[in-house]
Amino acid sequence: MRRVCFGAVLLVAVSGASLAAEITVFAAASLKEALDANLKAFSAQTRHRVRVSYAGSNALARQIEHGAPADLFISADQEWMDYVEGRKLVVPGTRRNLVGNRLVLIAPTASPVKLAIAPNFALAAALGDGRLALANPHSVPAGKYARAALTQLGVWAAVEKTLTRSENVRASLVLVARAETPLGIVYATDALAEPRVRVVDTFAATLHPPIVYPTALLTGRHNPASQDLLDYLGGAAARAVWVRFGFIAAP
Repeated sequence: MRRVCFGAVLLVAVSGASLAAEITVFAAASLKEALDANLKAFSAQTRHRVRVSYAGSNALARQIEHGAPADLFISADQEWMDYVEGRKLVVPGTRRNLVGNRLVLIAPTASPVKLAIAPNFALAAALGDGRLALANPHSVPAGKYARAALTQLGVWAAVEKTLTRSENVRASLVLVARAETPLGIVYATDALAEPRVRVVDTFAATLHPPIVYPTALLTGRHNPASQDLLDYLGGAAARAVWVRFGFIAAP
């Protein structure tokens, strides 16, 4: 009898282990701390292993287009998700808006600069001989949001030539954190994640398109565990983590 019971327990253990899967996620760089925390909780609950590649949404979308193996994509704007979906690389019916964010002007913690964001505010004067750290405004979501806001405020032309353009928003954050540039524009969640910077002021949400992170499953992988992760990231437990790291409800 003991041998039979032992065999049954062993069979259950092996069967349970076989259910564990590996999921690959391509995610916008600004999600890192919050997504890492959510994935850790998800893996502990499900035993699925999750691998994440963080980068600018534009770079990730193009990698997906060229066949990079990923199960789930989280973009920092709608346009790059549209790009992937337009190439029929999104599983129909799985796209959803995950979270939202805010755009902020930051400076090194020790910087004395004070600015109130308003039409024609003195951003260029505050930079002096320094540069403004900004994700590439032609392709990276954070940079595109920033360009839209600065254009509406009437100061884009005055600062465009001062830009230090980075490949993603986290690279801009690092430049300010190291005091290599006196000011930068990043997401509010980025500023919260970096103690060496402080928020000078926050851009009104009406100054740029809504900051939203759409997510969707990708075609060609057929990984059932990916749906589990997609559902988890939109659930109550994950929402509490998103909020803790400064994200807001998707517009």
